[in-house]
Amino acid sequence: MLRAAGQDLAESWEAGVRTWGNDPSGGDRLLVGTYAGRGHVGRLLLEGLPPAVVVRDPDPALLGLLAREVAVQAPAQSLVLDRLLDLLLLAALRAWTTGDPSAVGPGARDGLVREALRLLRSSPEAPWTLDVLARRTGSSRSALTRRFTAATGTSPMAHLTDWRLAVAADLLADPDLTLSAVATRVGYGSAFSLSAAFKRRYGVSPARYRERAVTTGRP
Repeated sequence: MLRAAGQDLAESWEAGVRTWGNDPSGGDRLLVGTYAGRGHVGRLLLEGLPPAVVVRDPDPALLGLLAREVAVQAPAQSLVLDRLLDLLLLAALRAWTTGDPSAVGPGARDGLVREALRLLRSSPEAPWTLDVLARRTGSSRSALTRRFTAATGTSPMAHLTDWRLAVAADLLADPDLTLSAVATRVGYGSAFSLSAAFKRRYGVSPARYRERAVTTGRP
């Protein structure tokens, strides 16, 4: 983050300062919001979105409320700002997707692919096979594979593996969950089979990954 004059504001940002500027009465204002997204599921979802989009005035009233709240100090303000930022993000996504129905990520334009993604992501623990997924979506194996791969760049079962391992990585941040419990939640038959797949994907065992996530707060 830089001032208009070019000075680095990273140090002020870390100190908790929320507003900067070179002219208190200037006509231009910029609101910046960020999310600390460390989860693997979030990363997987973000891969399907463009790096930037432009949405003009998604909700002027909400934007004005956020701007006013940033400029004052009040009890529980961080909670209020977080929720306002969530609402503004949802308003922007809603306005964006209304203007372009295909803009929700890979497969959004294809109803068959959209339904397949919904099923796989909502129930990763289910004993999915290509035959079962094709039957649940009312399509043939070949049609589902062709359209899914064209929309997402990967096959349905490869996507399922990606999703299961991403969910498992996020669940491992909870020290109260055993590896067997994590395996059950993401559709692996045993802790051993999950551990083998996890190490192939992330290069470390689930136990080592959990230790690093718990001690550093980062995956």
